[in-house]
Amino acid sequence: MRSLKDEEVEAVLRGAAGRLVLLYLPTYSPWLNPIEMLWRQFRREVTHCELFASIDALVEATRAFFDRYNRKPGGGCSIIGAHPT
Repeated sequence: MRSLKDEEVEAVLRGAAGRLVLLYLPTYSPWLNPIEMLWRQFRREVTHCELFASIDALVEATRAFFDRYNRKPGGGCSIIGAHPT
């Protein structure tokens, strides 16, 4: 059974025919999903083998991670293999 959302998506795709190319990924393909590379680096630097005393400590470590990469030109993009323009 198709949902209304499916039909809406198909209508948009039909309207963009010739201008839009869909690339179907395998069901589980983290190597093809750039955000997975960011989460892998996050785990290495922040949460791997780490026990935080509180949620606040985890949030602070998370902020520090993103602040570190946001200070560098192209910081987050460098992790996922994208090159800022």
